[in-house]
Amino acid sequence: MKKIYLLFILFLIVISLGCEKEKSDAHKFKEEYESLNEKENASGKKYRNIAINDENPFVYSNAKEIVDKINNKETFYVYFGDTMCPWCRSVIEKAIETVKDYDIDKIYYVKIWDDEHNEILRDVYKLTEDGKAVKDKEGEANYNKLLELLGNVLSEYTLTDSNGKKISTNEKRIYAPNFIYVKEGEAKLLVSGISSLQKDAYTELTKEMLDDEKQQFKKLFDASITCVEEGC
Repeated sequence: MKKIYLLFILFLIVISLGCEKEKSDAHKFKEEYESLNEKENASGKKYRNIAINDENPFVYSNAKEIVDKINNKETFYVYFGDTMCPWCRSVIEKAIETVKDYDIDKIYYVKIWDDEHNEILRDVYKLTEDGKAVKDKEGEANYNKLLELLGNVLSEYTLTDSNGKKISTNEKRIYAPNFIYVKEGEAKLLVSGISSLQKDAYTELTKEMLDDEKQQFKKLFDASITCVEEGC
């Protein structure tokens, strides 16, 4: 009896630690994004002021974990973005607001730039003088695996030269922000959340832009319901 009691206590401790991890991630996410309010980037542009709910669904992850989850045929949502990304800061509040209407309590968060480990998630390309796209820096080890596993919903990656010509890198791209729904290991839907009406990442968001964002996130979060009821 004593052994069963101790096992039960241990179980409760494990569950409690798991909950605290998610709570601490949510708080870390809030602090990280709000820490840039009123600050300027390297170009002298002011970061968008945002207010993040402390009960947000974001759980910190990394490329390897997402690769493993896909290979394990899991179902989940993942957000690729970054604190400093102005487009991410344009949509993140609406994403959090919209997800409250759904029974979704966890979205994995993978940073495009990992300050803690001083590594960039994505490959970095540059244009040569003769107009070719060449890889300048290699991304994180699992990045190419993600490109392959999520490839059916990703866009082609092109660079633009001084004449406005698009140059292909012959590679797909995980952009920021990218929100992706994965069902049983298969990527089903990707949205950026960015309104087609928004042309500048730093502009004031109009009601029409915010409505567009809302519709994108509703479509994303509706995917889990649609897949359950109708199949994907």
